Amino acid sequence: MKLLAIIFAAVFTNNFILSKFLGICPFLGVSKKTNTAFGMSLAVLFVMLLASIVCYPINCFLEARGMEYLQTLVFILVIAALVQLVELVLKRHLPALYQALGIYLPLITTNCAVLGVVTLNVSEAYGFAESVANAFGAGLGFLVAMLIFSGVREHLEGNDIPDFWKGLPATLVAAAFTACSFLGFAGVAGNLFGM
Repeated sequence: MKLLAIIFAAVFTNNFILSKFLGICPFLGVSKKTNTAFGMSLAVLFVMLLASIVCYPINCFLEARGMEYLQTLVFILVIAALVQLVELVLKRHLPALYQALGIYLPLITTNCAVLGVVTLNVSEAYGFAESVANAFGAGLGFLVAMLIFSGVREHLEGNDIPDFWKGLPATLVAAAFTACSFLGFAGVAGNLFGM
């Protein structure tokens, strides 16, 4: 039940984009079309999962030797290597998605949501299964937020809105309303799962 609560909370109540405001760059930059938002979200989900799986034993190694001060540096290096791996796979097997994501794909390395999930696993003292559940929930939450927001942005494109609202103002207001829609889930995880 605890793993389900962690996943539910990471998707809805502690959503990295809409609640913690981590990963805003791809949220605003890649969400114009649903297919690119979906592809980017899957790449981020994959990197979050792999980063949590790889960083857990590395963190245990660092803590056992009293070198916790190296955590952030090591985590960034692991994430950068994993993003390079994802980039190579997409370039070779899905060139259309690779071209559509453009500059945002290498930016996953600096996506603070990926680093945020790994550091949250450490700060919450999650075990291996909890770390993987948190990473999966965070990636799924990233996917949900991106898909909802890309749908909103595609709908905005088809509407006649005043010139002064076009572009960034309409995008930011839509992002605010999307974030507010997730406030309804506050406290649900605790009540649902008895935590």
